[in-house]
Amino acid sequence: MRIEISDRARKFALRLLDQFDSHISAKFLLRSATPRVLNSFDIANREIFSALHCIAYFGIPEVADTLIKMNRWDVNQKDGAGMTPLIWAAIHGHEEVVRLLLRNKPIHPDLRDLNAGQTGLSLSAGNVHERVVRLHLGPQFVNSNIPDTIYGRTPLLWAAEKGHEGIVKLLLGREDVNPNTPDVRGRTPLLWAAEKGHEGVVKLLLERGGVNPNTLGTAYGQTLLLWAAKVGREEIVKLLLGREDINPNIPDTVYGRTPLSWAARKVHQGIVKILLGREDVNPNILDIVHGQSPLSWAAEHGHEEIVKLLLGRGDVNPDRSDNSGRTPLTWATRNMHRGVANLLQSRYSQRTR
Repeated sequence: MRIEISDRARKFALRLLDQFDSHISAKFLLRSATPRVLNSFDIANREIFSALHCIAYFGIPEVADTLIKMNRWDVNQKDGAGMTPLIWAAIHGHEEVVRLLLRNKPIHPDLRDLNAGQTGLSLSAGNVHERVVRLHLGPQFVNSNIPDTIYGRTPLLWAAEKGHEGIVKLLLGREDVNPNTPDVRGRTPLLWAAEKGHEGVVKLLLERGGVNPNTLGTAYGQTLLLWAAKVGREEIVKLLLGREDINPNIPDTVYGRTPLSWAARKVHQGIVKILLGREDVNPNILDIVHGQSPLSWAAEHGHEEIVKLLLGRGDVNPDRSDNSGRTPLTWATRNMHRGVANLLQSRYSQRTR
């Protein structure tokens, strides 16, 4: 039927589908289509896979239209994997079948599956089916801000993580979409886009009113700038520092490390250079756990080029001790980083002349 819809194929299909719910092929198809889901509950009591589920799964609009008009199958019924026909069509990007189902008045598009608790809109956003997302957003009764039940991710967050600018634009055009809704780990769409390096999505989100780039997100209480500096997203760091409302010195709430401190510790040399180019970046802020400065972290781990960059700032204090009483020179000497130790010793000699 997928290859060619002829009258003969249609008649044969309808004969098979007439009693498909109890057919052995329905059970095999359900098992092969959703093995991960079926391992999570009792299969024997949930082997439901109707004719409409089957056609939505394969995406055959000519037959789907006939089945819907027959009005024999509940368009909102969940199969053994907890999927409605709409969810199956949305997952696989079957645009025409989605269109037919959404036109059906009894349809409930906000029903969730039993796997991750996602709606058809969420699954189509996560699987990057832009046209299917657009169809879901047409009816006014679709809730476009529903998070899934496992990860707590909204459709916008899924699209931001995947880096799909078209879907992000569509969702941001809805008044009911909250661009700041975090997942269960506290990551907002902005943080996900920054972590994955989706610069275009970050721009779109920042242009949306009500998005605060200095909001502390994630379980570690990190700003967007700090997260980008920590994971090495140089272009996003540049983008953020071009804004007037960015505070480059906000530390995280767990370790008390600033974006500069994290960049120095994670050896993101380019980001260290960018941050040090800002006059309002304080290079001497100590973290709250170890009492170490960015220079101390770079010296401890032997990052010679980053030590050079930090020492190039005239306001860096090279003699600051941490909570254990160790200076950057002490750390470099202790860990046998001779190049770093020589740089620090030379700086010390210059200051004592």
